[in-house]
Amino acid sequence: MNGSADSDAGVEHGGRLMAFTDAVMGDDPETLERAREALRAVLPPESFVDAAATIAAFNVVDRIADATGIPLDPMLEGMSAEVRRELELARFASSANTPGAS
Repeated sequence: MNGSADSDAGVEHGGRLMAFTDAVMGDDPETLERAREALRAVLPPESFVDAAATIAAFNVVDRIADATGIPLDPMLEGMSAEVRRELELARFASSANTPGAS
């Protein structure tokens, strides 16, 4: 969360953006508060809102795709097959949207 150059992935404040994204998706309110304040310290308010909205949009798009039954595309299906098996994702009803996954 220090935003150092080696963790920025070539994006200004990338380390802080990644830390904020991880915290938003996590379940620790203190970590979220620290990441939020660290990012707000370096971004103007409108950029902070844009970052939060982008995280929310990516999160909701995945949920919408799952809820509407959009299947994995063949490339992603092949690349994720082993991980899906290891995590036993076929036990979830939404796995019916992935051919051969159930």
